[in-house]
Amino acid sequence: MRPPSRAAGWRALATVAFLVIVSDQLSKAIVRGAIEPGERVDGPPIVDLVHVMNQGVAFGFLGEESRALVVAITCVALAAVLGWFALAPERPWAWLAIGLLAGGALGNLIDRARQDAVTDWIDLPAWPSFNLADMAITLGAVVLVLSALGSEDERPEEARARGE
Repeated sequence: MRPPSRAAGWRALATVAFLVIVSDQLSKAIVRGAIEPGERVDGPPIVDLVHVMNQGVAFGFLGEESRALVVAITCVALAAVLGWFALAPERPWAWLAIGLLAGGALGNLIDRARQDAVTDWIDLPAWPSFNLADMAITLGAVVLVLSALGSEDERPEEARARGE
């Protein structure tokens, strides 16, 4: 789906990012209020609810690295995807991909600024604990790849004019 204009693309991106941030922060607040750090609660089949403080980026990656490095990597990645979007916001589904990525990154940055770590609360077998922001980042990356690799019919008019 292509937004009708450049402004509509930015509005759609901001709306998605806002919804991700709100749902992420609300879910983390519930977990912090209901589950003690380190505690595990049985959830639906194959999912446990936990309260883990993660100092790394998505899924605990770079957990042993310095806070400044994690924040810098997050900010650089966020700037890169926003810049990519700014170049051609009419790309199909790009508003959704970048909205998910930005909302997830900002949701985790809010935690990092508030408590120097990110609250993770979803635990699957044989997988690091994660949260809604991590899910949004992962889904956003998938949508971004699909958007960038869109079929010829879905590409922006400018790309077709260039013969791409």
